Amino acid sequence: MSRIGRMPVAIPAGVTVTIAEGNKVTVKGPKGTLERELPVELTIEEKDGHVIVSRPNDLKRMKSLHGLTRTLINNMIHGVTEGYEKVLEVNGVGYRAAKQGKKLTLNLGYSHPVEMEDPEGIETVCDGQNKIIVKGISKEKVGQYAAEIRDKRRPEPYKGKGIKYADEVIRRKVGKTGKK
Repeated sequence: MSRIGRMPVAIPAGVTVTIAEGNKVTVKGPKGTLERELPVELTIEEKDGHVIVSRPNDLKRMKSLHGLTRTLINNMIHGVTEGYEKVLEVNGVGYRAAKQGKKLTLNLGYSHPVEMEDPEGIETVCDGQNKIIVKGISKEKVGQYAAEIRDKRRPEPYKGKGIKYADEVIRRKVGKTGKK
């Protein structure tokens, strides 16, 4: 049995979970509403304040979907109660981030500033000139947008310049040494 899949997901106070036909799960909470269609083969049911996911048989595909489905429901519930956030740091001389309305402007050493529009349901906050905080209720969207911002200038191993996650460790390399 899947160790993650068999654990029930507790529904906190103020959160409503509706399971429609075709395993369409809707989670409403204080921060917003999330909706997702989950695999039809699995059985998702709500019993006394918990969501329970069960699988019909022990095929490899069912086993892998079991834990995934339970985790997706758990992430949705966590998102509408506490939300998700990723912190990015901009390192480098002259590299900076600024926010105007829904537009994030990044100066990353290119000949032009890079402008990015916040997607639906995602909010970016600039803390100083070199810290970007991406917030939202969907773990998937927050992670994706943070990755897109990071892709504009990935950190390089020699000087550590670029955009990195706050908890990311950059493996530094020693530069070349001249002949003597």
